[in-house]
Amino acid sequence: MQRLLPHHDGSPLYVSADAPSLGDVVKVRMRIPESYQAVSAVRTRSNPDHEPRFSLAKRIGARDGWDWWEADIEVENPVHGYRFLISHADGSHAWLNAAGLSVIETLDVHDFRLVAHPAPPAWGRSTVMYQIFPDRFARSSAADARGLPSWAKPAKWSDEPIHVGPDTPRQFYGGDLAGIVDHLDHLERLGVTMIYLTPVFPARSNHRYDAYSFDRVDPLLGGDEALIALVEAAHARGFRVIGDLTSNHSGDAHEWFTTAVAHPESVERGFYYWLSDSDYVSWLGVPSLPKFNWTSEELRRRVIQGADSIVGKWLAEPYNMDGWRIDVANMTGRYREHDLNGEVRRTIRATMIGLDPDTLLVAESTNDANEDFQGDGWHGSMTYADFTRPVWGWLSDHRPTDWFFGLPHETVPDYTGVEVHAAHARFTSALPWRVRLHTMNALDTHDTARFASHASPGAIPVALGMSMTLPGIPVVFAGDELGLKGEDGEHSRTPMPWDSIDEHEPTIALYSELIHLRTGHVALSDGGIRWLHVGDDLLVYIREHADESVLVAAARADFDVTLEDASFAGIPSLLFGGAQAVGLRFRGGGPSFTAWSLPGVKVPQ
Repeated sequence: MQRLLPHHDGSPLYVSADAPSLGDVVKVRMRIPESYQAVSAVRTRSNPDHEPRFSLAKRIGARDGWDWWEADIEVENPVHGYRFLISHADGSHAWLNAAGLSVIETLDVHDFRLVAHPAPPAWGRSTVMYQIFPDRFARSSAADARGLPSWAKPAKWSDEPIHVGPDTPRQFYGGDLAGIVDHLDHLERLGVTMIYLTPVFPARSNHRYDAYSFDRVDPLLGGDEALIALVEAAHARGFRVIGDLTSNHSGDAHEWFTTAVAHPESVERGFYYWLSDSDYVSWLGVPSLPKFNWTSEELRRRVIQGADSIVGKWLAEPYNMDGWRIDVANMTGRYREHDLNGEVRRTIRATMIGLDPDTLLVAESTNDANEDFQGDGWHGSMTYADFTRPVWGWLSDHRPTDWFFGLPHETVPDYTGVEVHAAHARFTSALPWRVRLHTMNALDTHDTARFASHASPGAIPVALGMSMTLPGIPVVFAGDELGLKGEDGEHSRTPMPWDSIDEHEPTIALYSELIHLRTGHVALSDGGIRWLHVGDDLLVYIREHADESVLVAAARADFDVTLEDASFAGIPSLLFGGAQAVGLRFRGGGPSFTAWSLPGVKVPQ
């Protein structure tokens, strides 16, 4: 039986304000199980201006087997870290921070955090993202009339994606934005709430990350009018739409880069890093992707600063997009002695706030996202370290692979549930709570193999259920809901098989049910999280809110466990799955995913 421990997180049960201003006083609460050892005092330890100070908490009452403590914290820095010091009646002490309970002093990097920077949009934490790679989603009736560009290698919609060799970025299926409009019924049935479009700017590849202009939509996708029509149609159905912008580089055919090459005296020359008169820095040495030099004030003005910038243009009338996903955000502004990443992300967000503060800004950072994701710019991360890689390690078949999220593994690693929890806790504990709520829980993306290609038998509902119920933004890459497969990032960019869509009905129904589970319960968007059982083959956690709670059991194998008294209050009512809950005993087969509803948590007054 797993022991209950003192608990705090950044949810409304424990923090009175998630968007404080400097100087505000915020109430923070901690709950301690009555089964824990006797406590004589609780203090908060803050570190404003890197000088520790303490405040004494008061016990505000007991409920359902827990004692609740509360303290006031004045927010003195834009990111204000704090932890709890628990003094025991026997004279010993313990620290509680975002990494858990510790009997030795802890690092500031794992402190809980209050963030006084402008808050993300309210809709962000409850959204479910649907990622579309436009070339492979759908062709409208207008697509056949468009001529092919010189770089393109035409493909039939039924052709297998080329994922090795020089034709990988050239294979062209001809999906367009009007084709997405034609299939919004499918997205509505799924229940997703936000569309994320990979780049729509003109380029010399099917992925369009090598844009040769940021000022217009690729005519092959239908041009500017097609984007306007898509956003209007999406908004009419309640979907948000965000775009994809490369802040690290342009394409080598970009008008700025060609000007820089032809005219060394031009202002555009300063937009890039030059190694010699003709040699330049590029993304990972790929010549078609020259790297931006953000020391250039003119580059900032054109791309990220103010309403007339590229960032601003596409959020304003008549395009009205709802935010951005930023490509290669982790490398942006960084080259040797330069580190302008903070300036770039803060400038982008300031531009967005000036136009519409109700816009979302997520950014790619594929490993440890802690350093750049403290709430001053990016709202959340597209990362793989905290969710994707651990879940793959737990629920895949572990067969040999040539690719594992950029890591040099010869096979998908084999994780226990204990290791999944440890990895998840390690990489989320250094993030402010509200950043964690906007960090993407992706089983796969356009840059990865498809999870279905490696999932162990019966594992997809477990992995998908975890994506929908852990804190963060769930992500569905178009085609996941059909069970499509792909062995690497290029191979996963599979055309949607609309002509045979009925053959995928069971998987579509599964995705729809779990997506609606997510969107139908406030505890899964705004609630805190407590882990009730962490075992090799079973993970049990509860998302808690004042209005309701959702209890989750994610199992890799058959299980029979009994939780400690006071793990939760109330009688579980089944929402999804088939495991049994009788009192505090849980039994079920595996792999399986089960969720139950429970009453909300009431804080003593």
